[in-house]
Amino acid sequence: MGVAYVLGRTVITPLARLIYRPRVEGKHLVPRSGPVIFASNHLSFIDSIAIPVAAPRQVHFLAKSSYFEGSGLSGWASRQFFTSIGAIPVRRGAGQAALDALDQQRALLEAGSAVALYPEGTRSVDGRLYKGRTGVAFLALQTGAPVVPVGLIGTDKVMPKGATLPSPKHRITVKFGEPLDLSHHGHASSGRARRGATDEIMAAIHALSGQELAGAYNEVQPQSPIERIKQALPHERR
Repeated sequence: MGVAYVLGRTVITPLARLIYRPRVEGKHLVPRSGPVIFASNHLSFIDSIAIPVAAPRQVHFLAKSSYFEGSGLSGWASRQFFTSIGAIPVRRGAGQAALDALDQQRALLEAGSAVALYPEGTRSVDGRLYKGRTGVAFLALQTGAPVVPVGLIGTDKVMPKGATLPSPKHRITVKFGEPLDLSHHGHASSGRARRGATDEIMAAIHALSGQELAGAYNEVQPQSPIERIKQALPHERR
């Protein structure tokens, strides 16, 4: 992380706390050392800023590589900002890109770091809590890292979809829950273990956020007949 991250922790984080006055609950529950996975609901672009600002330790999360690849002054500013809040560039997508992202997260956890992930996969556009995908549980079961559930409240009001800047008119709440040891579900290679661990994570997030449950996966509507067929067939959402 280097100088940019130190700058973020010493300047940007206190400034954000001063302007946006986040309410933080359960900070004492977060392990101060060792690998940790923060598993959170996802309502807004600023969720990935709210968690590092509220957490009592350094948190990494994956961000689109395009945020780090711009040119000129704006490109430099974007790289410095995302680096300062603990972001790590990753090329999004399926196949090899998804495996590379998983490898990056695993390496961070094996180094004793904390990572933040969203089991829903993408932002909720209607404020409801969607079913969790099993990738977070797979990572937790594979590495043995405890999962700290996070409930974010109000981030969609501070910065709704389409907004260019967050508004200081609203306050957000960040709730950290009791760390979850998911090892009792079984090995990461078991689909039943991954599903059971995912459901436990989502139940903990729901208890913190209080959102209405959607009862479905948050998926982009398929555009082609082949995509619709694939989505209709039974498969594990990773």
